[in-house]
Amino acid sequence: MKYSRTTMALAVAGALALTSTLTACGDDKKESADTNAAVTLNVVGLLPGAKPEAQQALAAEVADFQKENPNITVKTKDYEWKATTFAADLAGGTLPTVFEIPFTDAKTLIANGQIADMQSSLSSLSYAANFNKNLLQYGQGPDGHTYAIPAKSVYAVGLHYNRDLFTSAGLDPNKPPTTWDEVRTAAKAIATKNPGVAGFAQMAKDATGGWQLTVDTYARGGRLEDGKKATLTNDATKASLQFLKDLRWTDNAMGANFDYDWTGINQAFAAGKVGMYTSGQDVYTSLVQTNNINPKQYGLTMIPLTGGDAGVLGGGTMAAVSNKATANEKAAAVKWIDYHYLRKYTNQDAAKKNAEIQVASKQPVGTPELPIFSQQQYQTYQDWIKSYVNVPLDQMTGFTTKVFDAKLVNEPAIATQDVYKALDSVVQAVLTNKDANIDQLLTDANTKAQRAIDAAG
Repeated sequence: MKYSRTTMALAVAGALALTSTLTACGDDKKESADTNAAVTLNVVGLLPGAKPEAQQALAAEVADFQKENPNITVKTKDYEWKATTFAADLAGGTLPTVFEIPFTDAKTLIANGQIADMQSSLSSLSYAANFNKNLLQYGQGPDGHTYAIPAKSVYAVGLHYNRDLFTSAGLDPNKPPTTWDEVRTAAKAIATKNPGVAGFAQMAKDATGGWQLTVDTYARGGRLEDGKKATLTNDATKASLQFLKDLRWTDNAMGANFDYDWTGINQAFAAGKVGMYTSGQDVYTSLVQTNNINPKQYGLTMIPLTGGDAGVLGGGTMAAVSNKATANEKAAAVKWIDYHYLRKYTNQDAAKKNAEIQVASKQPVGTPELPIFSQQQYQTYQDWIKSYVNVPLDQMTGFTTKVFDAKLVNEPAIATQDVYKALDSVVQAVLTNKDANIDQLLTDANTKAQRAIDAAG
């Protein structure tokens, strides 16, 4: 896919730029790796419940990797990062040696000594100096060493919508909503014409409620933190909650399920039970691999932005390695991270080979992404895979033609998951209690969030 713009107005903690060198170089451990030693490497696989075709594609990729690295045996494990279970899984040693974490969690794990220093292993990659520096810094410690490696492209949250439900409600699927008032009108029309269907749905548990309320807040120009001060009682968050309250209690346009997490809302959307919801633009791949969505019904557009400081929440995924990994395992881990996540963006043969494997297994190729290196490098990658693209990009132009004009805003920097959890209960209360007092709920949540921020600071 090609984006229509030749320049990108994309900001993550300021304008994104290439770093010319890694911040620091040095040995992560005195122990040296034996590159010829036999290693069994446990890695993240697919989401639980992934379709056989997706498993087939991953198995083919593993087989090709092992041909290239005959001393490394790769074992995959189904994996979904969840704020409510990750800490226990990490402490209990049940995670794979190579696992995925959000950008926001890396600094805490580094400070706690829970993930391995990957500096010297990362330096072995030919493109190590070309990571976007504002992405790489999320995984760097105070010593300048890299402990977590950007592994998946940055996401920006978009508005996902069901084109079939738009049509059934008398709406034009080629003209999705551009304002929150239009979202509300469309949601009401969908719910009215399709009994039992939520015109609009919102995640509400396992920290996803707070995550998406943050999305709503940013879109209206608000922020949840100001330095080390919690600011959950801002007007934008109040307006976002009032919007949900109106949809739920005045319009009856949100269905009957108010306990969605990321997995649950994806399932409901793919099954035609949800007309619209907000999530990262990259979720289409999961909808295909895990939920068997019909591509013809899928649409993606920008979330409405209101006010001069309005922005789109952005984030991403990093690959990390257990602090218990040996030097040989760490060296093998970087080879896998290179092969599985990153090489396709920097090597034409790897890009085409990966695309061929995905197409052969009927997996999506070309789902919209944001660059992990530079815009120029990403555009080159898009050119390499152009003939393999099999996703309905013409149904996503409401997002892809506008996202680079928007301000991309980081998630709250301090005690991120605790802030989200504090807001979960607020979202749930607004959706289940007609008389919920938004001001009081936010005041109480702000107190909880501030305690978490103070403890983290």
